[in-house]
Parts: sequence; C-alpha cells; structure tokens
Amino acid sequence: MRLLWQFGAVALVAFAGSALVGLMQWNAPLTLVAGLAVAAALLYVYAWVVRRTERREPAEVAVRGAGGAFGRGLLVGGGMFAAVIATIALFGGYEVRGWGSAAGAVALLGFTAAAVVAEELMFRGVLFRLAERRLGTWASLGLTGLLFGAAHLFNPHATVWSALAIAIAGGFMLAAAYAATRNLWVPIGVHFGWNFVQGGVFGASVSGTDAPRGVLDGVTSGPLLIGGGEFGPEASVFSVLAGVVVTVAFLRLARRRGTIVPFHRRSTSTTTLIA
Repeated sequence: MRLLWQFGAVALVAFAGSALVGLMQWNAPLTLVAGLAVAAALLYVYAWVVRRTERREPAEVAVRGAGGAFGRGLLVGGGMFAAVIATIALFGGYEVRGWGSAAGAVALLGFTAAAVVAEELMFRGVLFRLAERRLGTWASLGLTGLLFGAAHLFNPHATVWSALAIAIAGGFMLAAAYAATRNLWVPIGVHFGWNFVQGGVFGASVSGTDAPRGVLDGVTSGPLLIGGGEFGPEASVFSVLAGVVVTVAFLRLARRRGTIVPFHRRSTSTTTLIA
C-alpha cells in the first residue's frame, strides 16, 4: 500500500503537470515558469506522502545540501553527454548546422526540470527505494531499470533497442547514483544535466520527442548504433557504453561506502550521503 500511495500521488501530479506544461506550447517564459512550478510541486507532494506513509522526514530530498548534490550530478550528466556527442561527431554521426534558439533553450529548461523530477521521484524515489528494501540493491536496480526503459517505448520513434539503451544508460545508472549517495538530488542532477545538454545545448532529440532547437541547431545521422536514428543519441551505442562506465563507478562507490543492500535485508538508513 505504501508503494501505491507514494507512486500514485507523484504520478497524479506528474500527469497534471505534464498537461500544464504542454498548454504553454513551448512559449519560453511560460514553459520555464510552469516547468519549475511543476518540479517544485512534485518535490512537495513526494515529501508530504513519504511523511504520511513512512512517518519520517524524507532526507533524500532535504533542502540542506541540495545545491551541492544537484550541482555535482549536473556536472556528471552534462559531461557524460558532451563526451558522447563528441564521440558520435568523430564518427560522422552529428553535425552543427548553425545557431539554434535561445528561446528554445529557455523553454527546454522548464520542460526538462518537470520531466526529470517526475521520473526521478517515481522511478528512483519510490520504485527503486521501496523495492530495494525487499529485493536488495542488485535486483531492484535491474527491475526498475528495465521498467524505466520500457516506459520509454511509448515515445515517438521508440524501438526495443532504444528502450534497452535507455534502461542501461539511464535506468541502471540513475539507480546506481541513488544507491551510492542515498540522495535524490544527485540522480536528479545527472538526469537533468544529460537531458538539457542534449536538447538545450546541442539541439539533439531527447528520447525521440519533438521539441524546439536549443542553443545549437544540431542534427544526428548515419547508422542507428552511431547516431541513434530518429530516437536520438540515447539510442547510440556510445550512450550505452557511457552509461555502463558511470554505473560501474557509482556501484563501486556504493560498495566502498557500504550502501549496497543485500537481498531480503530491509534498508533502514535514510542518511544523506553526498557524493
């Protein structure tokens, strides 16, 4: 019941928030304000429902230390995508045709904030965290990572391969980031950095969705495994490889910190460990 209450509350706000952001029709200031407001509402509702159902303070979204944790995640996610798109470009799969749109980048900032916070709270904050108490870190990481990839099958231009790539490069990695830090601000930062640098800076398609160009007017091309096809760079083999490397790094950190939860052992620690 705890999982249903928490997931249901966050999903309800996420659904309403998505509709609200969509109504802004990519108007830069309106989409920015709406997206940030939805992100804040999601965090508030998550904290509220955790307090009600678990009788504890949700340290994983505590305001204290949030800026530093988010910033470190932002650097990881943004740096990852910059390295991936540079590699794709070296293989001829990405080119910049000119400047894009500053207004588009601003709109994407708000859109990305709402989407990222919704996904992190649902998949890492609720599903991974609660499943981990019963299944342990490894099984929960695999299960929720695959669910995260499967959820993206409904995106435009999605395929089984793109869903698997999202599961590996996104679902596994972001769950590992939470497992290592026990702080949702880190995976939120990683996810936001990856998505915004992808669409808001390099102008690439984010998970197959149609959106305005970011700072650059960039285009991917070539074989699916290089540029990711119509789904975008997240379906590139280079995104998958980057996700594997960072996932391993976070899991090694988790093992060193002793935050890996074995099978059948309930997780009792909600202490915020900042990477």
